[in-house]
Parts: sequence; C-alpha cells; structure tokens
Amino acid sequence: MAAVASGTGSRTGGGPRRGLLGRWGLGQLLQGLGITVGLIAMVGGFAVLAVQYRPYSVPTDSMQPTIKPGDVVLAHPVTPSAIGRGDVVVFNDPQWEGSNLVKRVVGIGGDTVVCCDSSGRITVDGHPVTEPYTRQAGALAGVPQTKFTAVVPPGRLFLLGDNRAVSQDSRVHLMLDDGTVAADQVLARVDGTVWPLGHTAAIARTTAFDALPGRDASAHGPLAAATWATLGGAALVLLTAALGTLGGLARRLRGHRE
Repeated sequence: MAAVASGTGSRTGGGPRRGLLGRWGLGQLLQGLGITVGLIAMVGGFAVLAVQYRPYSVPTDSMQPTIKPGDVVLAHPVTPSAIGRGDVVVFNDPQWEGSNLVKRVVGIGGDTVVCCDSSGRITVDGHPVTEPYTRQAGALAGVPQTKFTAVVPPGRLFLLGDNRAVSQDSRVHLMLDDGTVAADQVLARVDGTVWPLGHTAAIARTTAFDALPGRDASAHGPLAAATWATLGGAALVLLTAALGTLGGLARRLRGHRE
C-alpha cells in the first residue's frame, strides 16, 4: 500500500503567488512608490509656498535688472528687527504713494547714507558700497546725481531702487524723515520672481554690505527648496505614471504576440 505524505508543504507550479510582490509585481510596486514620493514632495512644497509666501506684482522698471516690469514676486513676511541692508522688501508707507512698493534697503537705523563718491557709489557710515545688482553695476557714470546726506533714525529704513536713474525712492522724500520709512511698514522680504516663467529665479542674498557693522542682508527663506520640491514632485508623478502606462502597454503587446 502506497504511503501518503501529509503536511503543509509549499505550493508549486500553478498555485497562487503570495506576498506584496506576488500580487503587484516589482514594476507596479516601484510605480506606486514613485507616485507616492512625488505626491508628498509636490504637496509639501506647494504647502510651504502657500503658507509662507505672498505674491506681489511689480509694474514699474525701478528695480531693473533684478526685477523687471510686470514681474510677479514671492515675498516672505519678516519682522522689523530681521530686516538688513541689501534686503529687497515690499512696503506700504501712507506718506509715499499709499500703495505696495518694492525697493532695496541700503540704510538701517543709525546709518548715515551719502551720495556719492567719485565713482558714483553711495557711502554708508563712510564706507563706499559697490552694488553689483544695480542697472549701472554700482557706478552711475553719466547719470546726473543728486547729492544728499540722510541720517536714518532708529526703527526706520532708507530705500533705493536698483534702477537708480528712474526710481522714485527715498531720494525724492528727503523732506520726510530724511526719506526714510518706518521698518514696521515693511510687509515682506522678496525672495524671488515666479512670473512670467522666463523670469523665474531666486533673488540672491547680496554681500555688498557685509563689511559694515550691524545687520546686513538677511538669510532667505525656503523658496528655492519648496519650488524644487513642488516641480520635482510633479515631474516624478508624471514620469512614473507615464512609465507605468508604457510598461502595461508593452505587456499587453507581448501577450497578444504569444
């Protein structure tokens, strides 16, 4: 009489495969992982941009070449004590135009700002400042200069546009507190441009004022990281989905041929 083996041995041949890889297959598992990671990066980056930044439109050419007319910038809210020389800020002073303006801080409370030395550079507390971000690359040769000396009171800021030839800035308000604006009138610090797409770029922190004592340009927020996370996550989702679709199509074609 033949012996009959009993027990729970593993199933072979046509038996059902078990486990996650058995149910989905390696390709489907990687596709799901790629889409999940992409969605997390995209949603997380977008959330940071939505919560920490506000868009502002710049209609004039007073900040060229840093910001072109018609650009939309993203700006991060900042406290008055965190504003430093060289920061590009959005502010609203009722004694000026009463609307949101974008200029660069060149003097903070206690500074003496003077125009200009023989090379066309402003001086701050006697230190000539080379400003590579201005339209004239720091020297206003050939542009008529209005000489001025402004003493910045505590808690106030002296602001200039990067396009010094046309900017309506602290120089045209010298009769009002030496052209200064209260630091608490600043709404946000500009970290980059987002529109039009051809102008999308971060605005680099300047080192032009680093040699001066006191607050120089502040560290920028997470704009670049959040933007890359949003765009990279979206690209990963689309690429993974496309590869999964192409893989499924290839498998069906092989099945028809077999």
